[in-house]
Amino acid sequence: MKKVLRVYGGVLRLVRLLPADTRPYYAKYARENFVNYREVDQSETSLDELFQRAYNHSLWVLKKYSIDESAATKLKEICFE
Repeated sequence: MKKVLRVYGGVLRLVRLLPADTRPYYAKYARENFVNYREVDQSETSLDELFQRAYNHSLWVLKKYSIDESAATKLKEICFE
């Protein structure tokens, strides 16, 4: 559970780098996704797959707003430790 909270915090830190008018949308999106992760059947999907998905989606959003992917280095370390 602690790792899930660290990943969520990492995603929210990346949201702060986005343009101000997009932050509420992506913060809400992240919150809803992490709430849904609690309801995922562990036998079908591993947490590692969900962390991979969170990291990949974060990279996609950063690229969309022309933010350097190196900003997600900390999130990558958390997700793949």
